[in-house]
Amino acid sequence: MEITEVRIHLRPDDKLKAFATITFDQMFVVHNVKVVSGKNGLVVAMPSRRVKDGTFKDIAHPITNEFRSKLEKAVLDAYNKALTEQGSSTPQENNNK
Repeated sequence: MEITEVRIHLRPDDKLKAFATITFDQMFVVHNVKVVSGKNGLVVAMPSRRVKDGTFKDIAHPITNEFRSKLEKAVLDAYNKALTEQGSSTPQENNNK
């Protein structure tokens, strides 16, 4: 499965930095992937919903660590590119590896 497009929607919030929309094989789209600022850098959070006990459960997520890394890299690369195109400060890296 190939990631064929990542669209970034920047947010001016302190913690929530952006939403991403990811297209796979030009046939399947996942919306509401978040780029958030964590304790150790940027984190890519998959779309989730609140369950009865108040916790959040991912709606969709990578199964393998290899694909998770590939997905995180694609999202963070697109995020950094969007920041650069916007003319923001120096792009940030994910230190959470």
